[in-house]
Amino acid sequence: MNHILIIGVVWPEPNSSAAGSRMLGLITLFSSQNWKVTFASPAVDSVHMIDFDDLKISRVKIEINNSNFDEFIKKLQPNIVLFDRFIIEEQFGWRVTKHCPNAIKILNTEDLHSLRKTRQESFKNNHEFKIQDLLESDFTKREIASIYRSDLSLIISDFEMKLLKETFRIPKDLIHYLPFLLDPITSETKNEWLRYEERNHFITIGNFRHEPNWNSILFLKETIWPLIKKEVPDAELHIYGAYPPPKAMQLHNQKDGFLVNGWAKDAQEVMKKARVCLAPLRFGAGIKGKLAEAMLCGTPSVTTSIGSEGMLDEDSDWNGFVTDDPSNFAKAAVKLYANKNLWQQSQQNGIEIINTRFQKSKFSFSLIEKIIQLQNNLKEHRSKNFIGSMLQFHTLRSTEFMSRWIEEKNK
Repeated sequence: MNHILIIGVVWPEPNSSAAGSRMLGLITLFSSQNWKVTFASPAVDSVHMIDFDDLKISRVKIEINNSNFDEFIKKLQPNIVLFDRFIIEEQFGWRVTKHCPNAIKILNTEDLHSLRKTRQESFKNNHEFKIQDLLESDFTKREIASIYRSDLSLIISDFEMKLLKETFRIPKDLIHYLPFLLDPITSETKNEWLRYEERNHFITIGNFRHEPNWNSILFLKETIWPLIKKEVPDAELHIYGAYPPPKAMQLHNQKDGFLVNGWAKDAQEVMKKARVCLAPLRFGAGIKGKLAEAMLCGTPSVTTSIGSEGMLDEDSDWNGFVTDDPSNFAKAAVKLYANKNLWQQSQQNGIEIINTRFQKSKFSFSLIEKIIQLQNNLKEHRSKNFIGSMLQFHTLRSTEFMSRWIEEKNK
């Protein structure tokens, strides 16, 4: 039986973020294979974290820059280790390599953090993002190095797969396309949805700690929502998300119909009642969980090119509208809200996107098959990755001695 150790930067919160939902999907997949799963993290406990007892998996608290992890990993001896985000691989990868050299090392990128970070910096500097910005970033160099050091990296977006292959020339054997693992939308599912006439108002949702979400809420408040409200005076915008700071709650305005509701215990429940989802994201990366969730709930959406990235084929139509212009965004939202036929067609587009691009059975099988192939061919696989072994060589020395220096300093 395989034993997989997952090292997370945080404890999974599937009701708070797309990253939490993705991690729960991975845990469920590994458990369905009868693999033993241990989840470890240096993070503090959070109020919205999953119940590990319900999942019947082990939970272990670990520390960064602490040799206690060495004793833990030597005793545990997993044959697969999954690092959740590259910063976790940086912290613990060299220790895993040292004490479990034959364990398969998998990096779950969630999204390309370097892409999200450089896009955000470009936006804040009022500068159009270019690939050159990505190439010049030290953050990018760290993330690409982590991908090379890993035996396999899970990439959530086909846009990011193309970027890694064509711009960074990452060998195809080192990266694996794994979008959200979603159940198909059936006719029975659709029949349970509220109809157009039974739905009211607009919705936006997202963890307030995630900068792209917070920026989009401010964009709605200052620019887009006043344009929509002018055309649909009775409409309200309901804003949901975990960890709203006081500055977010201060945006709540009953008169303007701008309602900051905070965390939703069941995000799908509130999404299913809304008529249109708004996601004016101006920077970010990966696949947007809020937009996939909108489709799963039969709720059409208006978003930007950043929002729809990695979710559309060239010849397919969006679950509503995609536009980067704020005036056109507001017009599209009003049009979608008021036109029943357009709304129904957009809903159908969402069904097709979910059922063609996020097939749970297909992508689950391909990942398990890939891991088994690695187990049967790990030595040859690593022999082809000289850059990775070279980076591993230097990391074992530089990172190890830096970590041990920090540990001694902390004493």
